[in-house]
Amino acid sequence: MKKALITGVTGQDGSYLAEFLLEKGYDVHGIIRRSSVDYRERIAHLEGKENFHLHYGDMGDSMGLMAVISSVRPDEIYNLAAQSHV
Repeated sequence: MKKALITGVTGQDGSYLAEFLLEKGYDVHGIIRRSSVDYRERIAHLEGKENFHLHYGDMGDSMGLMAVISSVRPDEIYNLAAQSHV
């Protein structure tokens, strides 16, 4: 089974990509900021699925990102993270 890692999984594009990859049989891992707790409605229906996993991380923390990548060992990485001003 292929593994994908998606940054920005709580955004519109990230959530659609996660759905698409899950339908294709991927093991999908998403990175979210701890402050994204209130903005997870786009992925709420995916949480609890067997092949969907969330990891906390921050794009400004390269060591933390490397730790997630080393742990997950993804076949593919999709960088869809962007700073939003809400």
